[in-house]
Amino acid sequence: MALSSRHLLGLQGVPKEDIQTILDTANTFREILERPIKKVPTLQGKTVVNLFYESSTRTRISFELAEKRLSADAINFSISGSSVSKGETFKDTMKNIEAMKVDMVVVRHSAAGTPLYLTKICNSNIINAGDGTHEHPTQALLDMYSIRQKIGRLEGLKICIVGDIAHSRVALSNIFGLKTMGVKVSVCGPSTMIPRDIKDLGVDVIYDIDEAIQENDVLNVLRIQLERKAREYFPSIREYAKYFGITQERLDKIGKDILILHPGPINRGVELSSEVADGSSQIILYQVTNGVAIRMAVLYLLGTLN
Repeated sequence: MALSSRHLLGLQGVPKEDIQTILDTANTFREILERPIKKVPTLQGKTVVNLFYESSTRTRISFELAEKRLSADAINFSISGSSVSKGETFKDTMKNIEAMKVDMVVVRHSAAGTPLYLTKICNSNIINAGDGTHEHPTQALLDMYSIRQKIGRLEGLKICIVGDIAHSRVALSNIFGLKTMGVKVSVCGPSTMIPRDIKDLGVDVIYDIDEAIQENDVLNVLRIQLERKAREYFPSIREYAKYFGITQERLDKIGKDILILHPGPINRGVELSSEVADGSSQIILYQVTNGVAIRMAVLYLLGTLN
């Protein structure tokens, strides 16, 4: 098994076969996570740098854990304790890190295109852990893997992505990946959070959350990014929750089972009511566990290419 590229920068243009390979490989690593000893020597001798220029809990810990489960040497880069705080440029920082003979770099950065830039200035395998409002490929992969594990397939499903589509890298990666896997994708949210040209990506637009719940098999509910001035796009948090929040009352009306995903962290009472966030329809913690398996699969497939 091999991927068509030595980097994972996003899911736009990634062949169906590559996505299938990653999802299938994750099955093996998911089983390893259930063992008493959750470690394999697969990437022993490899060094991975986690280059995080943005705050992260789930993604960073998930990657670090995946690296350690594969017996790779994991090094975490912190801006506050680095030469960046002394004025060193991003390029010089990366050149110095690579001079220490690292094999892979996992990067999260607020500037879209940063992972692509790294491929042009260094020889390491680059994995995008989120770049600006561009893409977050491993989140979309773990979402797809979780859906496939719970429902048994992806092709032919109807999946709606709910929330701030315009500023979400999770939404964009999910749209690219799900469309490639034969899913009918729609988006739902306030008109101020839906890009005007979103239909060009082959997705439907729904402005009524009850219709979105009724018409789809899965809801992937995005976090409202309050730290990125998301409040400027709707009158109030209360109003967003009223018109687009997923509540148990809304779910009870449809008369069918529906799967609910959320990348976390949850704003309780905003995107999801507490009853839904703790209920039987959601698979949020299941996604977190699967995130380690997916990232193990990506690291393994790229790490064994060299």
